[in-house]
Amino acid sequence: MSTALSIFDTTLRDGTQGEGISLSADDKLKIALKLDQLGVHYIEGGIPGSNNKDIEFFKRVKELGLSAKITAFGNTRRKNSKAELDSNLSSIIQSGAQASSLVGKAWDFHVHTALQTTLEENLAMIHDSIAYLKQHGLEVLFDAEHFFDGYKRNPEYALAVMKTAEAAGASHIVMCDTNGGTMPHEVYDITAILKGQATTAKLSIHTHNDCELAVANAISAVRAGAEQIQGTMNGYGERCGNTNLCSVIPNLQLKLGYEVIPEQQLAQLTNTARYISEVANVSLPINQPYVGNAAFAHKGGIHVSAILRDARTYEHVEPETVGNKQRILVSDLAGQSNILSKAQQLGIELSQDQEGTQNLIKNIKNLEHQGYQFEGADASLELLIREANGELKELFTFESFKMLVEKVAGNPVVSEAFVKLKIDGNSLYTAAEGNGPVNALDNALRKALITYYPGLKDIHLSDYKVRVLDDKDATASKVRVLIESRDFVTSWNTVGVSSNVIEASWEALVDSLRYALLGQTKRENLEDVSSVSQGLINH
Repeated sequence: MSTALSIFDTTLRDGTQGEGISLSADDKLKIALKLDQLGVHYIEGGIPGSNNKDIEFFKRVKELGLSAKITAFGNTRRKNSKAELDSNLSSIIQSGAQASSLVGKAWDFHVHTALQTTLEENLAMIHDSIAYLKQHGLEVLFDAEHFFDGYKRNPEYALAVMKTAEAAGASHIVMCDTNGGTMPHEVYDITAILKGQATTAKLSIHTHNDCELAVANAISAVRAGAEQIQGTMNGYGERCGNTNLCSVIPNLQLKLGYEVIPEQQLAQLTNTARYISEVANVSLPINQPYVGNAAFAHKGGIHVSAILRDARTYEHVEPETVGNKQRILVSDLAGQSNILSKAQQLGIELSQDQEGTQNLIKNIKNLEHQGYQFEGADASLELLIREANGELKELFTFESFKMLVEKVAGNPVVSEAFVKLKIDGNSLYTAAEGNGPVNALDNALRKALITYYPGLKDIHLSDYKVRVLDDKDATASKVRVLIESRDFVTSWNTVGVSSNVIEASWEALVDSLRYALLGQTKRENLEDVSSVSQGLINH
């Protein structure tokens, strides 16, 4: 099958109706550019005239020279009025958009209850609005709101709505499962009826995820004859979200053979999904299919042993086709296959027969039992593997640190850290302040090291997370600290565990700087890399 489909992205409009998502005009422009590079065919930018952000978006998006059709959203004209007098329709025309997605009622219940008008007037509203926008040179896609609910309860009227939109010149009739409650078999059956006898216009599908069926419903509609899929990146949207384009695009293209976007652009899917999640400031679920960080992650020893022989044993597609990558997780469930595979990825030769390899596995399992977690701390794991392989030598010797935290009434808290180290036989004693104890420790440690290792000036802490491991001991509970650090090239994660949050933070901080120096030195000469002495932390 090689049927070509088009993708209508509504992340910038329907997606922003999701709880916790707010995009500035600049955010929208960045995302629009990224969507265009991915290869979507329509980008719905928002509602012209409704707010300043959308007005600015439609004004500035023209400067980007995008290939996708920029689309403006709006409602049909008001009841008992004229299209040429409707300010909403005028705003769409004035926006300069190439196309408009125009929403109208397809369910008689909504016509009577929400619009409080007659069925005939609703049809007139649809016809007049589409025809008016067509007269001004816009392509019009008609969003038949609540179409499936309307068809199931009054098919004659739902079809009349569709026929009216078609007669007025709509290029696509968009079948909307607005409440998200329709089942896949219903979507397929209704779409097949429409495709077979009811319309000659192109059918588009717009589904919501209230029953966790948005992607399944979209695929069902396509199999029954729909030629366009509307959805959002990462499934953003009101209530439970919209059709997730990150799932539906590869499913249609890789599983069912439809032409959706070019192969080389499909490989940008993961990068695009993660970029948009960053701009939207919404964490991407690690288990999101295709693009999530765990989508091709393997933890169980039996699984890893098998994929080392052939990745197809536990991967349904090659991760690279969607721009993702295979990950081998090392944990208390890991067997030697996990360790060997991880070492191989790092360019380290380990043998399953080596005593050191067996000791490394035991060490990792013991650390995980204590509360360490290396699935999200690859840098700490790499340091462990290199230590076990005898690659790392002593960088400096830790002697002590202490903290001073002072609060004076009416003044902010002051944190000061004192760190004592020995480097090349020289004792160093440094002090530094920070906006908190962890920041003060970080500053003091860097202050001591930066003279010997000036590359550390480019490193900064970008994220800090604390997890209580067992809350039964209240404030005395053991905690796990995860730190993300960055330089100008990459980012990495480290872990520390202790019943004292400062000590756990210190462990993670030290590993972060050890790894930073490892990375910098690897680019020059791996043999010169050295590590903190075993006395530094109790790994």
